[in-house]
Amino acid sequence: MKLLANENFPGDAVKALRGSGHDVLWVRTAFPGASDTRVLERATVEQRVLLTFDKDFGELAFRWGLPAASGIILFRTRLISPAHISRAAVSAIGSRTDWAGHFSVVEEGRVRMTALVGTGGP
Repeated sequence: MKLLANENFPGDAVKALRGSGHDVLWVRTAFPGASDTRVLERATVEQRVLLTFDKDFGELAFRWGLPAASGIILFRTRLISPAHISRAAVSAIGSRTDWAGHFSVVEEGRVRMTALVGTGGP
């Protein structure tokens, strides 16, 4: 799966996702300091699902209507350790194939998904 990890996403989790066979571009190394709008634009253009801990992306997609057809996954898991986040990210991403077209929230033990308007989601 093609993913774009936001700047706030832990490096260990990026490495673990790559080790699981995912194509992960990381904002921290690819274009550090980019605005949220630019990050969302890049995810959309490259058809990468955005991984983040930043709730602002939901507002950009829903309230401001910015294109986000590639999908956004907001992680709301406990920040116990980089290893915990790595396991949670690999497990969550590997559990589904329908991330595109959705704003998803990954929490401990559950995933909530909402179709993004105009993306062809359910």
